[in-house]
Amino acid sequence: MARILLAEDDDSVRAFVRRALELDGHAVLAVEDGAEALETLESDRGGFDLLLSDIKMPVMDGIALALNVARDAPDLPILLMTGYADQRERAHGLDQIVRDVVSKPFTLADIRKVVAATLAGAAEPTRLAG
Repeated sequence: MARILLAEDDDSVRAFVRRALELDGHAVLAVEDGAEALETLESDRGGFDLLLSDIKMPVMDGIALALNVARDAPDLPILLMTGYADQRERAHGLDQIVRDVVSKPFTLADIRKVVAATLAGAAEPTRLAG
């Protein structure tokens, strides 16, 4: 299955998403913020099949992370998550970089479905503005 890098600052959400994706057999490396995710991407030689990141995080948010990843690893699919409408709006204009923005709260089935579709190539880049 896929190697997924998960960047999420909330411990409970991070654990929930990690368990959800591991149910499908994915190897999930979870980090607490965008800066740590960027460092991991730069140092990990095994590569990742997907980056799944919260938008609102300390140190480096998910949008800054997505912009850096798009520049340095343009073939890596990116999914963003947010529970804030204003943060979703901030992602406007990133439709060429980000595959989708998943609204929180979501169910275990929801996140598994979006990730599976993205990994299968079924999720085309979408318009991110509501």
